[in-house]
Amino acid sequence: GFLRDLCEVLLYILLPPGDFQNKIMRYFVREILSRGILLPLINQLSDPDYINQYVIWMIRDSNCNYEAFMNIIKLSDNIGELEAVKDKASEELQYLRSLDTAGDDINTIKNQINSLLYVIKVCDSRIQRLQSGKEIDTVKLAANFGKLCTVPLDHILVDNVALQFFMDYMQQTGGQAHLFFWMTVEGYRVTAQQQLEVLQSRQKDGKHQTNQTKGLLRAAAFGVYEQYLSEKASPRVNIDDNLVAKLAETLNHEDPTPEIFDDIQRKVYELMLRDERFYPSFKQNVLYVRMLAELDMLKDPSFRGSDDGEGESFNGSPTGSINLSLDDLSNVPSDDTVQLHAYISDTGVCNDHGKTYALYAITVHRRNANSEEMWKTYRRYSDFHDFHMRITEQFENLANILKLPGKKTFNNMDREFLEKRKKDLNAYLQLLLNPEVMKASPALAHYVYDFLENKAYSKGKGDFARKMDTFVNPLRNSMRNVSNAVKSIPDSLAEGMTKMSDNMGKMSERLGQDIKQSFFKVPPLMQKTYSDPDHCRVAAPIDDNVDDNIPLRVMLLLMDEVFDLKERNQWLRRNIKNLLQQLIRATYGDTINRKIVDHVDWMTSPEQVADAVKRFRDAFWPNGILAETVPRRDKAIRMRTRVAGKTKLLEVMPDELKHIIGAETTRKGILRVFEMFQHSQLNKRMVYVFLERFLETLFPQNKFPELFNKLHSRSKQMQRYKQRLHSTQAPSLQKSLLVSHIRLLMHL
Repeated sequence: GFLRDLCEVLLYILLPPGDFQNKIMRYFVREILSRGILLPLINQLSDPDYINQYVIWMIRDSNCNYEAFMNIIKLSDNIGELEAVKDKASEELQYLRSLDTAGDDINTIKNQINSLLYVIKVCDSRIQRLQSGKEIDTVKLAANFGKLCTVPLDHILVDNVALQFFMDYMQQTGGQAHLFFWMTVEGYRVTAQQQLEVLQSRQKDGKHQTNQTKGLLRAAAFGVYEQYLSEKASPRVNIDDNLVAKLAETLNHEDPTPEIFDDIQRKVYELMLRDERFYPSFKQNVLYVRMLAELDMLKDPSFRGSDDGEGESFNGSPTGSINLSLDDLSNVPSDDTVQLHAYISDTGVCNDHGKTYALYAITVHRRNANSEEMWKTYRRYSDFHDFHMRITEQFENLANILKLPGKKTFNNMDREFLEKRKKDLNAYLQLLLNPEVMKASPALAHYVYDFLENKAYSKGKGDFARKMDTFVNPLRNSMRNVSNAVKSIPDSLAEGMTKMSDNMGKMSERLGQDIKQSFFKVPPLMQKTYSDPDHCRVAAPIDDNVDDNIPLRVMLLLMDEVFDLKERNQWLRRNIKNLLQQLIRATYGDTINRKIVDHVDWMTSPEQVADAVKRFRDAFWPNGILAETVPRRDKAIRMRTRVAGKTKLLEVMPDELKHIIGAETTRKGILRVFEMFQHSQLNKRMVYVFLERFLETLFPQNKFPELFNKLHSRSKQMQRYKQRLHSTQAPSLQKSLLVSHIRLLMHL
């Protein structure tokens, strides 16, 4: 009924008056539009299965990720999804077992069968756990168990995710001044080094502002001293008074340097590391367990590892953590019939067309119930590197376990160096072939067998791509650490640091202006072009003030809602704000506006409109015959589509987001968004809201908001709601009158 009324209004607006007065034609067109076009379209757009298929289609270019798929299976609380995946895996398993193969294909099929068996057992275990109601909180269980990975303090201080949990803990224990001092000194050191380097380059060019720059640096250093170390500081960093006095003497009589706080910072670090109130107690706190979960390092409590009393290390040693879930450990497929062992037996230097490189001979043993094989294969270090990149891309948890020995540019053919690398690569192989690692990722066996086979190794990436990855990844990490250090002064200390920040800001601004004057005096090669005012209607320059910046406010609210960040600390929220500001700056401006306008122009071009009409005709009347109604898809297919949609969303989860708010929070937030679209009634409500807002924007002169209120008021649901509202308001009105009457009598 609502759509009929709406279509009649649209016909009144769009049709000539004479045609609109023709009731037969008007009613006929109204029924076609409302019942034949709009209602089926709204139902389709509201169908969760259609939305899931569209999500998969939009992310169709991303590679299928085994780890993301297994995470979805282990986290699923929908028995229908698990049963659909299990049935499909059983079907594939039956097909593979029916194949008649020989030779090398047997090993590939065995690996596929093992992977399918593993998926089936994980599904069975998850179904049993859900049906029995014995859902277990892994974080609480791990906290009670107490045997966790050990993340060193120096790693915590340079990792965004880990640092926010340590910061929360230090604030609980009253030790926040020590942590904030350490972070502030890191920021001071980086900034001071940059300014002194600029100053030195300017002095070479004959420009002198030495006293002014050093004065600003001294003011900044005094700001740090006053904030944390002086008698007036509150809270004050408790450190050796002799060191503080020595620092005060240096500040009064010498020029400040980037290293002026190093001695005290080193003492503060030792205090946080050794004092039982801080890092040692943090490792026993529930915040530490949550930190491990966000870093994807929460080891399953059932996997006890060694009992030598030493915690599992963070540096990829054989005792490193293995990221397993509760379902992994109770249901790993135990194919003990095939055992694989490998070790590097020898190393040598080869010369091929003038290129010299090291070659490692790997002796491989493979045993099964009936036979035993042994062969040798030869691999270069670049082969190991390419193989390592392949498996860590496919199996994300291996990046925290496996650490490949680093490269060396010079003297890399030295005999002593080759022996050391041989030893390190052997340790890498033994950890890789560890049964627990292989069981945790059954599909890994295929990659390992391919790498160890006696054949030429085919690299997954070209030499140039691998060299770029080797160069860019450490550089990216270093830049991220420097950026975090500069941004890491917490909001709670903003008032005390105002003077220092102003001085540093003035110094940076002044130096920046001088640099521009000295380096950019040449006129530009291209003059600024005229900007089409049409492009400015799509987007405009923005202000960084959150209160005035509507896009930033909306995105912050969205992040709060999706990732449940309301209870997180202000330091994390400021990092998110910085990320969103960069994103908005990148998407606002003339370049993006022009792309939007050009894309709309392309979509509305005669060729595209004709193509859209042709597709519409072919969809509804293929070969001139009216298309039949598409049958509703089978429930099992719809359930598997849900799993595929969630897997695809996890695959495209950006690493930058995980580095800021944590892997677990990001995963939960993305799955929360997915679940939001699995309710057809809510989807339909959203489609109607979009439709109404679209018409309000398209016809601003026709008072559609008032019209929608009138159309809604005809609804039987609205009429019943008003009746209930009136019936509840009447007694409350009588009650309020009675209360006021009693008060008047009491006053008299």
